[in-house]
Amino acid sequence: MADSSLPATLNSAFTAPLKDQYDPVRLVSNNILPVLGLPLAKKVLGHDASDSESLAKVSQSEISYTTFVADQARAALQNPHHDSTIEQTQSQLLHIGLAALFSFLQSNVTGPPLEFNSAETTLPATLRGDVPTLRAVRAKIIRDLSVDGEAAYKLTPNAELFSVAKALLVDAQNEGSVAAKTARMRVNFLHQKMLSEVTSTLQDVIYKDLEELAKADLNSNEQGGFLLERAIINTHHGFDAKARADLDQAAQVRNFEFALTGQLGKRTKWQDRDITQLVVLAKSADEESKDTQTPASGPKNLDLNDDTLLEAIAFADKKSSTVSEELSPVLQSIDANDQPILNPVDSAILLALASAITNTAPENGLTREETQPYATRVLEGGSSNWQIYTQALLVRSRVEGFRSRTVERSVLQMQALVDQVIADTATDDSAAQQPSSEPTTFLPRPEKDESASASDRLEYIWIMNFSTRWDLESELAKRWVDLGGLRTALEIYERLHMWAEAALCYAATDREAKARSMVRRELYEPKGDDEDDENELFEGPERAILPADAPRLFCILGDIDKDETMYERAWEVSGQRYARAQRSLARHYLGLTPPELEKAEAAYRKSLHINRLNGSAWFALGCVQLELERWGDATESFTRTVQLDDTDGEAWSNLGASILRSSAPEEGPDIATNDSAEEKAAIENDPYKRKREALSALQRAASLKHTDARVWDNVLTVAASIPAPATPFREVVTAQRRIIELLGTKKGEKCIDVPILAMLADFLTTAFEYKDFLIESDSGPVFRSGTIPGQILSLIDDHVVPLITHSSTLWLIVARVEMFRSRPSRALEAHEKAWRATVAASAQGAFQMGDEKPWLQVVRATEKLVHEGYAKYGPMEREDQKVEGDAEPEMVASDWRFKARSAVRGILGKGKDFWEDSEGWTRLKELQNEVTGN
Repeated sequence: MADSSLPATLNSAFTAPLKDQYDPVRLVSNNILPVLGLPLAKKVLGHDASDSESLAKVSQSEISYTTFVADQARAALQNPHHDSTIEQTQSQLLHIGLAALFSFLQSNVTGPPLEFNSAETTLPATLRGDVPTLRAVRAKIIRDLSVDGEAAYKLTPNAELFSVAKALLVDAQNEGSVAAKTARMRVNFLHQKMLSEVTSTLQDVIYKDLEELAKADLNSNEQGGFLLERAIINTHHGFDAKARADLDQAAQVRNFEFALTGQLGKRTKWQDRDITQLVVLAKSADEESKDTQTPASGPKNLDLNDDTLLEAIAFADKKSSTVSEELSPVLQSIDANDQPILNPVDSAILLALASAITNTAPENGLTREETQPYATRVLEGGSSNWQIYTQALLVRSRVEGFRSRTVERSVLQMQALVDQVIADTATDDSAAQQPSSEPTTFLPRPEKDESASASDRLEYIWIMNFSTRWDLESELAKRWVDLGGLRTALEIYERLHMWAEAALCYAATDREAKARSMVRRELYEPKGDDEDDENELFEGPERAILPADAPRLFCILGDIDKDETMYERAWEVSGQRYARAQRSLARHYLGLTPPELEKAEAAYRKSLHINRLNGSAWFALGCVQLELERWGDATESFTRTVQLDDTDGEAWSNLGASILRSSAPEEGPDIATNDSAEEKAAIENDPYKRKREALSALQRAASLKHTDARVWDNVLTVAASIPAPATPFREVVTAQRRIIELLGTKKGEKCIDVPILAMLADFLTTAFEYKDFLIESDSGPVFRSGTIPGQILSLIDDHVVPLITHSSTLWLIVARVEMFRSRPSRALEAHEKAWRATVAASAQGAFQMGDEKPWLQVVRATEKLVHEGYAKYGPMEREDQKVEGDAEPEMVASDWRFKARSAVRGILGKGKDFWEDSEGWTRLKELQNEVTGN
């Protein structure tokens, strides 16, 4: 069914079966009108008025125009035109849907303005005969875009274009080619981006198509594009680790080399020497000669105009700058002051990386420092695509908003971008409820020959984290709020009819009465007759027709009034689909005194029944279950959390705690009644299976929260609780060493777990086979550093001993270890220090206050010093001597008897006033006689 009015490329696509291609045929602006004018388009869009009854239902808002078009498309596929095949009909429907989709993006995201009126081109005359009818049709389209209680922006311009795209590419489409699945996935993702929050319903279908597309046979360019697009989707859904993995793989597939590194340079006007500056060095594999590269014009890049910072970092000459040896030769050869222009796809990879990093920790200063060089690389290297350059300006603006010296340019740059987008997406449509077709702009609009065509702007749209015009304006309003520009922000929100955002803005500035009134205006009738009365509180009955975003508004009202009935009402009006209502209800129950944990758990479960991919809700549910001591349920909740985000250290820590609590501390894990037969058998074969699982979770938490001593303490406790010989001694040693590194300077010896250190010493001295771990040296056998005994000795020598001040128990452990190492002189020295520590700690109670308990502690310590110290080690040969010929070897302490007598005599002298003739006194006198030989 060739049409001479169509471009040849599209005619060939219509007359041949749809090919299995990842990226569908891209329509440029001058191809859209002919496609929307096809006979099949007129039929499915209702222009031939063949189904007046269905059109009447659309005009009366009984059904959406989306439903009507989808029904028409299904009928066309079941009964193709007499000279068309099903494949050709499918191909035409795909192109009609794509034409509508790209037109919608052009009119709401990229610009330039459409060259046709979307309503006149798309809608039948009966649906656009007057402004009220057209607005009602559009309102129904937008209302029906609500999913799981999340609503789309109610003034979405040219909504009929998205309606056609969704009807043809999603609703009427069965399982088809790669191209068809790609189009469906993209429409669903755009739909997701148009909602106020992520919904699991759309997320499920998006990721289902992504799984199918991942199996497709794609060439390297297509594979790189697919991975980049999937990374964008992962970032939007909060899966930052997955996004980073996709971006790394995309760069590898494209042979794109880049690195965030440091090079010497000057950042301020007053620097007199070069210091290391962060920079992204990057070079595309398919780079053309720089002489042939002509960067496209783009939106105005505003100057910084700061009295201190340079407009751009001035890097030192390559000869005088140290280049990291870890960089590849290609990157080492790049001059940081004059980097080559990147391929647009490679530029998109860098911008996607910046978005993924910011998404992970947007408030972290170091993260922002790491983010900015990616956007700077795209901007300073130039870009051959208008929209990618625009995205780079936007990313930089977001990062610079957190620094005092760049915040001014940040806001002005974003204002300029917003103005440019509004100007480029303006529409001359009296029913659009949008600004005039010639809006004012912060900067002069570029001339037509300085701008870019629709096809250039849309070429890479799916590999960018783009925003719609109303989202950009809302983001700008938030920026003004942060800067204190409340009036400017409210003007934006009120012009866009974003009443929820405006109310939140008032509530954040302690104007809750105004916020309450603004929300109630949307939900309730006024008590009086004048809705415009500024004093009206809207305390009448609920409106007969609630707005599409009523669930969100009810939740905001619940937050303001702390009223749980508002959350329940939000749940009801959403048809029990608005997960946020249950999350808010759960938080309300937790905020009560005392908290109602059972109700909070039930609310979180209801929310997760709707959205099972909300990691924060799973985490909160797990915390509630820990409080309720439902260890098995908590284990499941935290397992779900780490499955969704395996970089959540707190969730890993709690997972380990919940697994550990499900096991009895003495008799091994308690086999729960709900365990499977296989699980029970596994636990019977390995009674410490759950403790090992808990340890694995805690180790993962420690790797993510490397500076959290609490997590390391949990690792230490769990690892040491597994009895020998199964004890994971390496983990025990590592955890104790890390705790000392983190807390040693503040807590000293108190950060050492004495019982666990004693256990390590027992294992070292009594329970280990050493023959494979020893190295002979001049000073005797030495343990290999990487072995378990070598690690234990290193822990004691390098970390424990330097901290000991008052603990006699620790010195006695050291003494045992020193004797095990055949170092009796050091063992005796440790015994002496242990005795002195006891005497010092007990002196006041024993010798000044007459407390018997510390006195007996001193007596026992003195007995131990004499028997296990002087008498045992004194007569031994010193370990650090070389005996030549017939010379007598030197003893550790040839005067050990004298030292022993002196120690006993000293204690007797101090204790005479209180303890003469006591049991302890008698024991010391006997000890004195023993060492004197009487």
